[in-house]
Amino acid sequence: MSDLLLSEDRDRVRTLTLNRPDQLNAFNQALYVALAEALCEADEDPEVAVVLLTGTGRTFSAGTDLLEMKETASGADDGESHGFIRLVDALTAFSKPLVVAVNGLGLGIGVTLLGFADLVLASTKARFKTPFTTLGVAPEAASSFLFPRLIGRQNAAWMLLSGEWISAEEAHEMGFVWRVTEPDELLATAWGHAATLAARPISSLVAVKETMTASLRPGIEAARELENAKFAELLGGPANIEALLAFAEGREPDFTKLPPGA
Repeated sequence: MSDLLLSEDRDRVRTLTLNRPDQLNAFNQALYVALAEALCEADEDPEVAVVLLTGTGRTFSAGTDLLEMKETASGADDGESHGFIRLVDALTAFSKPLVVAVNGLGLGIGVTLLGFADLVLASTKARFKTPFTTLGVAPEAASSFLFPRLIGRQNAAWMLLSGEWISAEEAHEMGFVWRVTEPDELLATAWGHAATLAARPISSLVAVKETMTASLRPGIEAARELENAKFAELLGGPANIEALLAFAEGREPDFTKLPPGA
C-alpha cells in the first residue's frame, strides 16, 4: 500500500485513509491510482465486507492537484491522466458497501466521489464545494447524473453551477450527508455503522447494493462520456487558463474580460 493511502483492517471493515495532509489530500495521479487499486483489492478480498474511506488532517480532499492540472492544461505533462478515470471506474464497479467519513473540507473529486458512497457521515467542520464553473471546466465523475437523483435537481444545480461552499448542515438537509457528528466522534461513529454492515453476510450486502445501483449504471456511463467530452473541450480554454493563472498568482479569477461565450 502506498504511503499516500493508509489501510487498516478490523472486523471485516477496511479503513482507507487519504494521506497527503501537506497537500490537503489533493489527488495527484499517484493517489488516484492508489485509491483505485485499493478499492479493487478490497472488492476482491473475501475477508473484507465494507470499506470506510476518510482523510488525514483537517481536509478530506482538496480535489485534483491544481499544479498537476496546470501542467496538463499547458501540455507540459507526459499525457498520463489515466488515474482519475481508473478511480471513477473503480467506484462505479465497487460491489460492496462504501462508507465515507468526511473529516473536513471536500472539493472537486473530494465531493463528487460521494455520489458513489452508500453512507456519508461528516464532521460539523466539513464543507463541500464543486468548483467546476470557477475553474472554467465541466462536471466530473457522473455528478451531473448522480447529484440530481441524490439531492434533487435544484440543490444539484446550485452545487454544480455556483461553485459555492455548502456546510455540513446544509448538506445534511439536502440528503447529501446521512449523519453529522462532532469532529472527535466522526471516525468512531462511521466505523460503528460500517461494522454493523460488516456483520451481515457479504453475499447479501453485494446483492442489495446491486439491486439498488444496477438501474443507475447506464446513466452513469452516459453522463461520464458527456462530462469527459465537455471537460476536454474546456480544459486549456480561456476560462480554465484564467482560473489556473489566478490560483497560481493568489488572486480571484476575472472571467468578465474573456472573449464572448468563453
